[in-house]
Parts: sequence; C-alpha cells; structure tokens
Amino acid sequence: MGLQAHTVKHLLGLLLLGLVFYFIERGMGARRRPGFFRPGMLTDAAYFFTVELFKQASRFLLIAPFIVLVAAGVTTGEAVKAGLYRGFGPVAAQPFWLQAIEIYLLADFLGYWIHRLFHTGAWWPFHAVHHSSEELDWLSSVRVHPLNEAVDKIAPAVPILFLGFDPTVTVGVTGFLTFYAIFLHADVDWDFGPLRSVISTPVFHRWHHSKAPEAIDKNFAGLLPLWDILFGTYYMPRDRLPQNFGVTDPVPAGYLGQLWHPFAGWFRRKGPPPLP
Repeated sequence: MGLQAHTVKHLLGLLLLGLVFYFIERGMGARRRPGFFRPGMLTDAAYFFTVELFKQASRFLLIAPFIVLVAAGVTTGEAVKAGLYRGFGPVAAQPFWLQAIEIYLLADFLGYWIHRLFHTGAWWPFHAVHHSSEELDWLSSVRVHPLNEAVDKIAPAVPILFLGFDPTVTVGVTGFLTFYAIFLHADVDWDFGPLRSVISTPVFHRWHHSKAPEAIDKNFAGLLPLWDILFGTYYMPRDRLPQNFGVTDPVPAGYLGQLWHPFAGWFRRKGPPPLP
C-alpha cells in the first residue's frame, strides 16, 4: 500500500472511530469534559497514523518462530508464504471454536503477565508512554511505544504457534478485540453492573490508569478480570470512580520525545539498566 493510500485509509478510520466514540462518550456516556479538543490529542493522532507501521514490524518478527517450525519439519516455507499453515498435532485437530476459546484464554493470561512485566524495572519507561495520558479517552488507547507494541503482539503469539494452534482461527474476531481495547479507554463511567468482575470494562481499565496510590499496579487484564482476582491485583471500589490519570515520573508530551524517552536514561547511565 502506498503512502498516500495508507494516509487516506487511516484518515477515514480516524474519522469513523471519532464519530462512533463521539456518540459513545457524549451521547451515551455523558462525558463531562467540555469541548472537543484536549491536550495530547495531536500526539495521539500521530500514533494513530503510524500504528500500522508498528504492526507490520511486529508481524515481521514472527518470521523467526515460523523458521523454527519449517526447520523442524512441521510445515513448509511455501505453506507459510501462501497462508496455508494450519497448525499441527492434536491441538490443531480440535474444532475451530474450541481452539478459539483456548487461544484467547491463553493469550489473555500471557497478556496479563506481560502487562505486569512492563510495570517493572527497565520495562516501565516503555509502558510509561502509554500511561502518560492525563485525559483518558478512546484516542489515548493508541499511545503505545513501538517496542511495547511489538512485545505485546509477539510474546503471546510465539507459544501459541509452538503449541500447534491454527493461527487463522482468530482472524474473524481480531477486529472486535481491537475495537474493544480502544473502548476500554473511552471516557465513560461504565462497569457493566453484575458483569464488572467477569469482563473488563472502561471503569476497570481506567482505574489501571489512575494515579491514586491504591490503584497503582492494579487491573492488568485485557479481557478477563479473573487473572487480577486470582493474583491479587483486582481493584474495583463501588463508592467512587477513577480519575487523576497519568504518571508520576515525567514523560515528554510530544510524539518524538516519547519514542526517545525510554532510551534517554541509558546514556545517562552509560547503558541500559538491568532487567528485573
């Protein structure tokens, strides 16, 4: 896809999502913040227009596990290139619907721990970029550092491939899950009532972004709060709503500054800090 077509496609996507979430946040959610524009909106728009480049780079990194599968005789390079790879072994022999359930349970579980990892040590400056939004809404969901984006996509995919799952099983619902991740950042006070502990909600995830001391390092799950409940990181008080978003450590406001931010400290320390 050429640069012009890429730009037009993402401009239309931005306008469409903007209309959808204008209705969700202002019509259905009764957003309290006045006006349309907010601080950091241009920075988030820059991420929106370059996020596809990050995704393409992440897909390129998947070449490595496929090389291992080809070398092990599990599949052939021609099958991979033609998009005909359908997994292997007893896992791939399962019905598609069962594979889909297992894949999303496994991916959500791995995503929980990857998310927790990014809240520690040398990983945090990369993830702090995402948390730097002080006014949280749907567009702030795309503010993700490229390295954070790559790890989020590759780390769960590799074990799923090596276990033998058919990677095409999830194609049909990828769009929905992408939309849902954006929705979790929406400026609405929805917790889904009796389902508040069953599925992630905007209130659940907005607590994750809160600077309130009691909310720090809580609510890591992307889809199922079950993982937070099991591992002691669940936080959903009923007597108040999340607010005061952002980070306590300084992160640049601009797009290029945020891309450089995780690496800036390396030069002050003459090298990257040790990983946890």
